[in-house]
Amino acid sequence: MISHFIFSGSSAKERGLLNSYPPRTRDFDYLLPPELIAKYPLPQRDASKLLVLRRETGVCEIRKFNDIFEYLREGDCAVFNNTKVINTRIFATPKENLSAETEFLLLEALDDKKRRWTALAKPAKRLLKHNLFIPIAKDSKAKPDVIIKAERKNSSIIVEFIADDKITTDKILNLFGHVPLPPYIKRPDELSDKERYQTVYAHQKGAVAAPTAGLHFTKETLANFAKCGVKIAEVTLHVGIGTFQPVKAEFLSQHKMHSEFFQITEKAALKINNARKNGGRIIAVGTTSLRALESALNPDGSIRADSAKTDIFIYPPYKIKSADILLTNFHLPKSTLIMLVSAFAGKEKILAAYHLAIREKFRFYSYGDCMLIV
Repeated sequence: MISHFIFSGSSAKERGLLNSYPPRTRDFDYLLPPELIAKYPLPQRDASKLLVLRRETGVCEIRKFNDIFEYLREGDCAVFNNTKVINTRIFATPKENLSAETEFLLLEALDDKKRRWTALAKPAKRLLKHNLFIPIAKDSKAKPDVIIKAERKNSSIIVEFIADDKITTDKILNLFGHVPLPPYIKRPDELSDKERYQTVYAHQKGAVAAPTAGLHFTKETLANFAKCGVKIAEVTLHVGIGTFQPVKAEFLSQHKMHSEFFQITEKAALKINNARKNGGRIIAVGTTSLRALESALNPDGSIRADSAKTDIFIYPPYKIKSADILLTNFHLPKSTLIMLVSAFAGKEKILAAYHLAIREKFRFYSYGDCMLIV
């Protein structure tokens, strides 16, 4: 059964939507009942609800995730972000005060061996009294033979793992690291999160947050793309902590976007460009895939192979040219991600669709339901 909704009959004022130029952060706000934040994934990855938004008309349809193939056609190309989340959340105690606990969230490695990182710390003020910390092992049998050195440098926090050279950073993160669940999932990570807060196609380590639109896919779902004649191209964008952070500036032009590493191989660029050349559409699976594509966009609309950092900030009236369809989850109010999807489909249509999703009790954010914008 398909439910259709059209919003063209109600005014922006009635819907509580704001219009202003230049764009303001407050224009991308909405109220979400806390009970709609998904704290756990559904038992089955592909059991989510799917809200389909037709961006030309504003018509919405409520479907199931596996109905996605009804909106695709032979010759299309789906672009997936193959980044893999690493265990970057670490709890530690000051060496001089073992009764106190500090939480570190690693953000970006500063050397090839990944011994030094930029990080967040909570409580950060503890770093003023202590700079050496003993990480708490997840496995009580593991020996804490690693020391974390933490220091403030200007506005940044730098942490360094001090350990025997034989102990790799991967092993350190495996022993002491936790799945970096988003802050709005107000619970400790559990064993199941190690698998479920990861896409089934993840293999390039480096993200501190999952590309959540991809969490709905199973290996069986991916196999159906080939059956439908839809090509698959993989790109990499290592999702950073900025994906959770609301924009605090009054005007969007005042916000500085977080920087993230991305890579598009020659093989992926060729697949995408050939699909476009042959009349196929490009489906961006997630906002991170879309950011990578827009960061590698040539003036003629083709995608180039590239490996770099991007701080591209996409918001209305920016015109997205690299993709025709977007699969995405529902995003935080005032976040750069809701601004991006608003650039793709129009702010009023996106916020109206979000209000519909709230009324229909959709599950929101990382472990929640999803949205297909066609």
